[in-house]
Amino acid sequence: MNFRIRCVGKALLALFAVAVLGWVVMALWNWVMPALFVGAKAIDFAHALGLLVLSRILLGGFRGHGGWRERRHWRKWEAMTPEEREHFQTAWRSRHARRAED
Repeated sequence: MNFRIRCVGKALLALFAVAVLGWVVMALWNWVMPALFVGAKAIDFAHALGLLVLSRILLGGFRGHGGWRERRHWRKWEAMTPEEREHFQTAWRSRHARRAED
């Protein structure tokens, strides 16, 4: 039950974040572009979301986890001795077990 609530909460948070980002893109576009370019028109919320998706495709933003940081962690993991790995795993499990109890 707790897992489902957490998943629904994360999904709602993601939808809220997309809505806020779309609104920010729309507000910035409508504020800046018509003032800079004579032919630029104001956009609505759907066009702002489309512009946000297009920028994600072209520029690869909103990466979240991974990227160069993940490779760095993998190199650190490979450099550990088996004893260090075991210590890390037990500490990680105990930390996450406490979080699951809350």
